[in-house]
Amino acid sequence: MRADSVRRALRLGACTTLAAGLVTLGLTTAPAFAETEPETDQLWINAPYEPTLPLGINGGTPLTRTLDVRLSHDNDHFTVTDGRLTVDASGLAGVAEITWPDNCTPSGATAVCDVPEVPGTGNTGGEVHLKVRAADGASVGAQGRITFEATATGGPDGTLTAPRDSFETTVTVASGPDLALTAGKDIEHARPGSKQKLPLTLTNHGNETAHGFTIRMMASYGVQYLNRYDACTYTTSSGDEYAPMSYADCTFAQDLTPGASFKLPQPLRVALTRQALQERVDISADPVGATNLRGYNSYVALQIGADNTADFSVTGAAVQGAAGETVTASLTFRNNGPGWLGNLGSGDPVAAVRLIVPPGTTVTGVPEGCGPRTLSGSYYPNRTGAPRYDCSLPYWVLENTERSFAFKLRIDTVVPGATGEVSIHPEFGEFRHDPNPRNNTAVLTVN
Repeated sequence: MRADSVRRALRLGACTTLAAGLVTLGLTTAPAFAETEPETDQLWINAPYEPTLPLGINGGTPLTRTLDVRLSHDNDHFTVTDGRLTVDASGLAGVAEITWPDNCTPSGATAVCDVPEVPGTGNTGGEVHLKVRAADGASVGAQGRITFEATATGGPDGTLTAPRDSFETTVTVASGPDLALTAGKDIEHARPGSKQKLPLTLTNHGNETAHGFTIRMMASYGVQYLNRYDACTYTTSSGDEYAPMSYADCTFAQDLTPGASFKLPQPLRVALTRQALQERVDISADPVGATNLRGYNSYVALQIGADNTADFSVTGAAVQGAAGETVTASLTFRNNGPGWLGNLGSGDPVAAVRLIVPPGTTVTGVPEGCGPRTLSGSYYPNRTGAPRYDCSLPYWVLENTERSFAFKLRIDTVVPGATGEVSIHPEFGEFRHDPNPRNNTAVLTVN
């Protein structure tokens, strides 16, 4: 089931498991005679994941929730139109009631909803807004199911169909506080050293009062808190295993009644350090002693982009030896700053150091984090003896990070002036932050 749900497990926290593999990058382009693979496309239904439907306040009419169901497709090369979303709400009987929007034509407990233009990649457009509330007399814990099917015009074959029998949403009748955070827009082109104001509002959209609540803030390495609230405890992480972060754990012992909002005693203000580049501040809220009805809307991640650079460089080596000898060649990556860099959202390595092995030599010792490849970047079956190695860096590097990879080379044949190429590459795309690409390559010289 493909569903839109905010993942609370962030790559920023010390309790997060990072899962980022080295993506193989090819050195050569495809030959001119290679056949082009046919383009494909797929229609998808993006439905809310297990939403809750609160009962009424003080026994009143149950509160209404809007479920945003969205159509999308994979391949932006195709224009996809005439989306038709079929919604079957028969599984809500006795549990919930649904109100159909204007772009839906109902027939009993089902409806066909029109989506004139189906968007490709991105997070907006193609939505159908279903209004749902708990049925009168429904009890806490009751569950109902909505199922979806969809077709559209477009794609390589002229018609797209979402995978059948794979899209559904289960709603649950619940009672409790529902804390939701709203914040300002992301910030772009900020100046390192500048101060930024981050507006923040917490609102209770549930049917019960929150008797106290917590707010946790996590700021990336290039961000410093300017406010110090009495209700908060401030800590920093060491940066040994995960990117260094600054935390503010706050507890507010006050009631937040249904419909009421809360703002911090003073607007949240932060300063960007001279190392700031791609920053973020993650904020989450929870009621004290109760379960938040919708956990996904009590979390925001504010992105702060600073106009800064991080100069990545690589250094090769020069080694000598007679035929049959084994020598050690250390290749060094360095971030010369002034900015640091962290792929905090994806957890992907910030770069890969690549070695093209010099002629006349064989790699007999491979440093940790380095994988064997063919020259074109394909799979190589043995750890030693490969013609190329790609070495993965962590998902973050500070402004002065330096890391060396020591290879053991056996000199099979003395080839005077033999050289191998040393280079650094991004996991995807290009180094937009690097002001000096000339130091992204070096050589490993043997004899």
